[in-house]
Amino acid sequence: MSSTSNDLSQSSNPPRSRAPLEGILVLDISQFLSGPSAALRLGDLGARVIKIERPVSGDICRTLYLTDTDVGGDSTLFHAINRNKESLALDLKMPEDLAALRQLIATADVLIQNFRPGVIDRLGLGYESVRALNPRLVYAGISGYGEAGPWSDMPGQDLLAQSLSGVTWLNGHDNDGPVPLGLSIADMLAGHVLTEGILAALVRRGITGEGAVVQTSLMEALIDLQFELLTTHLNDGHRLPARAEFRNANAYLAAPYGLYPTADGYLALAMMPLAQLADTLPLPLLHQYDAKAAFSQRDEIKRLIAKMLIQHTTAYWVARLRPADVWCAEVLDWPRLLESESFRRLDMLQTVVREDSIAVHTTRSPLRIDGGRAISHRAAPRVGQHSAAIRAEFGLPVSSPLPSGSRS
Repeated sequence: MSSTSNDLSQSSNPPRSRAPLEGILVLDISQFLSGPSAALRLGDLGARVIKIERPVSGDICRTLYLTDTDVGGDSTLFHAINRNKESLALDLKMPEDLAALRQLIATADVLIQNFRPGVIDRLGLGYESVRALNPRLVYAGISGYGEAGPWSDMPGQDLLAQSLSGVTWLNGHDNDGPVPLGLSIADMLAGHVLTEGILAALVRRGITGEGAVVQTSLMEALIDLQFELLTTHLNDGHRLPARAEFRNANAYLAAPYGLYPTADGYLALAMMPLAQLADTLPLPLLHQYDAKAAFSQRDEIKRLIAKMLIQHTTAYWVARLRPADVWCAEVLDWPRLLESESFRRLDMLQTVVREDSIAVHTTRSPLRIDGGRAISHRAAPRVGQHSAAIRAEFGLPVSSPLPSGSRS
């Protein structure tokens, strides 16, 4: 992207007064990460999101700790995925609470669920049942591996999905064995894919007046993530990808692609002709390798480059290589990223606050519309924090009293 277009994309023009999804009601009856992350995206676009949780304990993600840190009694993971939502506590095993949810469904625009296949039907909330209540509803679901097949009953968990998808054989070095990505990549991607489908279904509903079923899975999201490399595999005789033994960064890309240590840190080198790098480092030995050798002898070439780069600092190499149009970048950790001027200009951080003054520092939506980025002021809710207000607003039946000492 040119500097001109980048400046325009981050212009100071004020956003329109109405968010794109203002007036859309989303019921989030999902748990953990994938479904709630899709609801988060819709909330960032202006939708009202009501999170349906079991009384007392709530979403299991509230106690799914990444570290030993919690904020206001809930995990940081829960806060990250569930900001800007309202919480309605319902026990779906209780007839009156199930009736309350069905009443809400009749007025909602979107329902998001990520139960294992079959569970939602046993609750009487399968698509055909709710379609009778609300034919305009966009009914969205995420499973682990699809709704049928030998894997359908397996837990839809990120590491398991990564392991089954083949993606773990793309990371690490050739002698490392499978290496998972250090992120909940299946969950986050499935949430993004589902959001895309929901938005498309809402557009179609605006034309036809009819709702839709939108479905994806962790596995489908991971397959799509690999579409570039899988297409290569499918069209080159089904050869397996060959990871580099040294400084591997992509099993299908030739030298110099990778991360290299310098005298004081690391430098990333992207794809480029070796001759360009040979003249700039300078490293004349690289001229003896053609484009084919850049792949077949990539470990040998990468070791030559590494011996050169370790001799000077990262700043030295960036200052030398960038003017020669060598694609390179310093490798930053989080503290240095957060301190950088470029990151500050992106304005990607915010602080959200719960009504009991619990404050959470988190990220913001990555999307800008009309020059503005969505800002959330509300932190993730307590279990059932908005139950009384929602019941009164929608005229929902009152549930049975909770056991003594429980929170609602």
